[in-house]
Amino acid sequence: MASPRLISGSFSRTYLCAAAALLASFVLAVPAIVEAQTYTFSSLYSFQGTSGEYPLGGVVVDSKGNLYGTTSEGGVYGNGTVFKVTATGKETVLHSFKGGVSDGEFPEAGLIRDSASNLYGTTTLGGAAGYGTVFKVTAKGEETVLHSFGQTKDDGRYPSASLTFDSKGDLYGTTQQGGAAGFGTIFKVDGNGKETIVHNFAGNPNDGQYPVQSMIRDSKGNFYGATELGGAVNDGTIFKLDSLGNETVLFSFVGGSGGSNPFGGVVVDSAGNLYGGVPYGGNGIGLIFELDTSANETVLYTFSGSDGSYPSSNLIRDSHGNLFGTTEFGGALGAGVAFEVSSNGTETALHNFGGSDGSDILTPLVSDTAGNLYGTTTEGGTNGQGTVFKLSQ
Repeated sequence: MASPRLISGSFSRTYLCAAAALLASFVLAVPAIVEAQTYTFSSLYSFQGTSGEYPLGGVVVDSKGNLYGTTSEGGVYGNGTVFKVTATGKETVLHSFKGGVSDGEFPEAGLIRDSASNLYGTTTLGGAAGYGTVFKVTAKGEETVLHSFGQTKDDGRYPSASLTFDSKGDLYGTTQQGGAAGFGTIFKVDGNGKETIVHNFAGNPNDGQYPVQSMIRDSKGNFYGATELGGAVNDGTIFKLDSLGNETVLFSFVGGSGGSNPFGGVVVDSAGNLYGGVPYGGNGIGLIFELDTSANETVLYTFSGSDGSYPSSNLIRDSHGNLFGTTEFGGALGAGVAFEVSSNGTETALHNFGGSDGSDILTPLVSDTAGNLYGTTTEGGTNGQGTVFKLSQ
């Protein structure tokens, strides 16, 4: 089983039903996925030891169908890896994290990729002060630590979310903790590795606290994200960071039928409506929501268990308005599902996980240009240490 993860100020390798969180990454521009398609599941790779263990951040896909991601443990030093899996399931470790002051360790987040095929990500621990890093890995596997967190008093600590590019190629992300109030930050790292704190989360009741998931950027340069706690009743928030760096809480969760504690982020449509999932609320095991441009919440779907439970990662959205994601548990076999929620609020389980094919799905899906879906499972598979899978149309 994976080692402890840092969430809400403490280390806890518990599942979401006992208050856990996860991380992941996704891209804003999701290729169109044909509505009402049937998907065929295939397991591409099962992790083992030095090849990596326990992926927590999902994958990104290139034009050739190669997948790139991180594992939170394993590798040569046991501190996690950056990996590549080809379309035929061949895995290569591009980098094994050494940990200590010279390198990061325990990468929880997924990766983003630039036009030159460089990969960027974060580690939750390691680096000069031990509070995590921002790193770059070239296509040849050469790694550079761009920033080490926590070297100054008010710097962020423990980044667990994927990064997002702005229009200039600067990297934006969040840290779970640290900052002026200790409740986390939004930061920017430029191409030279210079870090700027863009926002210090102040906590409830007027601001969020403990952001654990990646942000998404719209066409106007605004960023949107979620915090696990904070807000009006400390049940979490959805926030906006505008192009000038001003942060606004758009919505505070209040529990009950409207949900609480968003561990995943949000996805935005062309009209500015936001969509996401929360692991609590509804029937107690999560729901999918929409926020309109006036920040009014609509519950699109409430999970019941047999259809999945505890949706914990980011969603992706196709051109028809259908949403795709994963749940950590539930489904016909109890080990989680990959699902679609249509634009009219109908849910379909695209695959029910059973353990041997993966379990504990703490990561999002990603789509290629043909509409095939890819993801990782944090546990399960041949060796019980996680998998990479594909859902083909």
